[in-house]
Amino acid sequence: MIPSSVLAAPVVTSTEFPPFGQDPWWLVVLKVVAIFGGVVVLVLLTIWGERRVVARMQSRLGPNRVGPFGVLQGLMDGIKLALKEDIMPTAADKAVFFVAPIISVVPAFLALAVIPFGPEVSIFGTRTPLQLTDFPVSVLYVLAVASIGIYGIVFAGWSSGSTYPLLGSLRSTAQMISYEIAMGLAFVGVFLYAGSLSTSEIVSAQQPIWFAVILLPSFVIYVTAMVGETNRAPFDLPEAEGELVAGFHTEYSSLKFALFFLAEYVNMVTVSALATTLFLGGWQAPWPLSTIGDGMLNQGWWGLLWFLAKVCLFLFLFIWLRGTLPRFRYDQFMKFGWKVLIPASLGWIILVAGFRVLRNEVEADAVTLTVIAVVAVVVVFAISWLAELARERRRAREEALLQAEEAQWAETRQTHPVPPMPGERFEYTPRARQTVPSALAGDDEEGPGA
Repeated sequence: MIPSSVLAAPVVTSTEFPPFGQDPWWLVVLKVVAIFGGVVVLVLLTIWGERRVVARMQSRLGPNRVGPFGVLQGLMDGIKLALKEDIMPTAADKAVFFVAPIISVVPAFLALAVIPFGPEVSIFGTRTPLQLTDFPVSVLYVLAVASIGIYGIVFAGWSSGSTYPLLGSLRSTAQMISYEIAMGLAFVGVFLYAGSLSTSEIVSAQQPIWFAVILLPSFVIYVTAMVGETNRAPFDLPEAEGELVAGFHTEYSSLKFALFFLAEYVNMVTVSALATTLFLGGWQAPWPLSTIGDGMLNQGWWGLLWFLAKVCLFLFLFIWLRGTLPRFRYDQFMKFGWKVLIPASLGWIILVAGFRVLRNEVEADAVTLTVIAVVAVVVVFAISWLAELARERRRAREEALLQAEEAQWAETRQTHPVPPMPGERFEYTPRARQTVPSALAGDDEEGPGA
């Protein structure tokens, strides 16, 4: 049972942040270079890991030639793309065609500026947090910056002067907008329990227990939405090879294509880092390691190790989904986003807000809240079951009515000459030509005035 102190989840009201903005200029530059270089290296390792893991799932070897265990394969692919010919389509808008990949990749890096990678450490004798910066609305900053990346995909499809890239870009726009709504709603429960939109304060608010435990529906909704947000399988509709050739980047080659490829994997790292920060305690060590030595493993550079381990866990989830699940149909995908994720998010927000009111104003204990939660879940499942049962009965009645109508039409066609129904083929029945008697024919020829 969840303890009362956890359900209380004291709201963080402090507005004092760690010493952001007080670092010397060389330390700020060092942090920027470290974040950029670390993410690029992590992307290369993710590409290599994806090929090796998917190959293992499919009983293949994967890359094993370049470097130890093929770990340098991603670097060699990048060099190969840089040496390829850069092709510019004749019908393309050259300026927009050139800028689109840059617009896609830059926001993915910018979103990492507010992610806390670890606690306060000493770098060359200067005490500083392992975070570039932070402010009271850091999570909203991440959402705003991530949404800018959509423009790069739209510009790429429109400026290519081709049909399939345009269709791919329109698909991607609808997909990202749809799943960003569910993603934003999944954050509301975190904000209610943390009492802040600052990433560092959200991490501090998870010291009793991670939000992935007490806000499990929010966590599941976010994990599902982040897969759709990054256009990854099974939600990779903008790049459906069997329908759109390669989607929005069909006409791109050389380094421009490499930038789109890089943007996809950097976005995977970004959403994984955000999930780690908001739901898995950020850089804090998992229980029971966090209790060793009076929190010794939550100090110094240990936090960076735990943070990277959690991010790698989410990256493995991306790879696992790609290797096991087939691609959704577009109508199924949009229906899942608008009719499942968003209503579930709204219902969960109402439930969480009700818990907060009961805890803070009515002063209900943990047992009462647990009973209310169980009853609410049972009621929701009962309503869902009854609704599904009603749909099945209605579907059965419609099928029975359709069969009765088909039987009636079949009986009518046997006794009366009726035109064919849509989808049926008319069977022509030849009739013998009737001869007219000569006497009647003569009368007809004479006419009425004879």
